[in-house]
Amino acid sequence: MKAIVDCNNFYCSCERLFKPHLENKPVVVLSNNDGCIVSRSNEAKKLGVEMAGPYFLAKTVVEKNDVAVFSSNYNLYGDLSWRVMETLRIMLGKKNVEVYSVDEAFLDLSIFSKNELKKIAKEIKDTVELWTGIKVSVGVAPTKVLAKVANRLSKKQISKYNGVMVLANEEEINAALKQTAIDDIWGIGRQYAKKLKENFCIYDALQLSKMSEEFGKIHLGGVVGSRLLRELKGVTSKDMEEELVSKKMIATTRMFGSPVGDIDSIKEAVATYTARAAEKLRRQHSAARVISVFVVAKGEDHNVDFRGATHGDSVTLPTATSYTNELIKPAIALADKLFKNGTSYKKAGVMLSGIVPDNSIQGNLFLSDTKNCERKLMDMIDNVNFSQRNDVLKFAAVGTTRNWKMQRNFISDRYTTQWDELFEVS
Repeated sequence: MKAIVDCNNFYCSCERLFKPHLENKPVVVLSNNDGCIVSRSNEAKKLGVEMAGPYFLAKTVVEKNDVAVFSSNYNLYGDLSWRVMETLRIMLGKKNVEVYSVDEAFLDLSIFSKNELKKIAKEIKDTVELWTGIKVSVGVAPTKVLAKVANRLSKKQISKYNGVMVLANEEEINAALKQTAIDDIWGIGRQYAKKLKENFCIYDALQLSKMSEEFGKIHLGGVVGSRLLRELKGVTSKDMEEELVSKKMIATTRMFGSPVGDIDSIKEAVATYTARAAEKLRRQHSAARVISVFVVAKGEDHNVDFRGATHGDSVTLPTATSYTNELIKPAIALADKLFKNGTSYKKAGVMLSGIVPDNSIQGNLFLSDTKNCERKLMDMIDNVNFSQRNDVLKFAAVGTTRNWKMQRNFISDRYTTQWDELFEVS
């Protein structure tokens, strides 16, 4: 049996954890640059605040109903996510936990009998909420897709299931599938849902589960569709996966706080993103051979070119490296090449690829001792910055004022990762 643990309205829950007065009050969290709404409490949903909708369109409803608004606080969310996942690992063992996203994890409960599942699921929910303060829902079923169905219904009918739903037999599974619209099945997107309704009169998950695997292969994306049909029938196709420790590509990209039209600001931003990407690279003990830079122009007419034109280029380095100084230099050169006078830019990004283990790089006997000690220098910088935060040590190329940084006008404190922002209890 598989289970999925899903944090309820995760970003909003993180904000409420240190602001208990917001419990049962409407809360929303905004995306990068305070652009769109990416998390809503149930109270905000009832007010009609749309998910992924632009904040400026919802502002009237937000202000009228005294909705609490927060900018995305990834330091806080990342730390609380780690605490939730670590709680699950402590309870069930690392090999039985698959972290699926920042707020979701699949669990392997095959070691328990069917009679124990409801008790175990309730215990998991209660323990996570007690240890972390983050409310979760738990769905249990024979497959991952069915566990998703159970989890969704446990949240949708919270008063009936109290955040825990177990589908242990065919009767329970069919009843849950009947209550699940075709649009709400994990793996069925908007276009597939429309196709199934209009062409085959399939409106719920139970109807779809009656179709053959061949039907899924033909009409739902080949092998992926076939696997989906098997999962709906209770046959495991998506087994537990190990956490991806080493990424094959690392990217850092951000929107600017306001359009940028000068080359110095573009270079500072690209240097900053390169430094962040290099830090991630060293964290997984890797080195990169290829660096790519892109910039996104601000569209002149939002009705015609809202997204703006993207311009990018890349360069292959003579030797794979993870040293920030060796990556910043070609990155800035690429930014200089891409920049055009008279053009305003709203976004930039850096991508590192051609990634190899750093211990596979051949040493050079002809380099000076100073050059050979650069890895120690990088480790020292990373250690200081990790312990002190706020990039205490940085290269001059990243600038000091950073007027191009994205807007975060409603940011809360980093209560669990910053000494001077620790939560105070009086």
